[in-house]
Amino acid sequence: MKKIVLITSFLLGSIYCNGQTEIELISQTLTDYIEGSTNGQPDRLKSAFHPDLNLYSVREDKISIWSGVDYIKSTHEGKPTGEYGKIISIDYENNAAMAKVEISHPQNPVPFIDYFMLLKTEGKWTIIHKMYTKYKKGL
Repeated sequence: MKKIVLITSFLLGSIYCNGQTEIELISQTLTDYIEGSTNGQPDRLKSAFHPDLNLYSVREDKISIWSGVDYIKSTHEGKPTGEYGKIISIDYENNAAMAKVEISHPQNPVPFIDYFMLLKTEGKWTIIHKMYTKYKKGL
């Protein structure tokens, strides 16, 4: 009986010491993306992304690819965009996750929707893929 109590105490202690759930850790990476891009913090934005990340969208019915390096360069230090974001959903299993984020701007009634794929290595969740679109007008 003492072994079970000891093991249970150790496991609960480990969970408590680690402090954050996987959803919280994924949310932190997504928050680094949201706040990095909307608040003009390119280093924070960069910390959320894998170095080889590209952003994908559809323009004029063709797939458009924007390099993650160029996207980060378009974020100017200390110059907020006026946008704000919120996490809509997160789904994960083991070390792989998918997430949906909404990015809105007060002057644009149609928000962007970002879809992310993330992987966890060395205890850190990293965005490896981003697709984005806008809500259909009238929704």
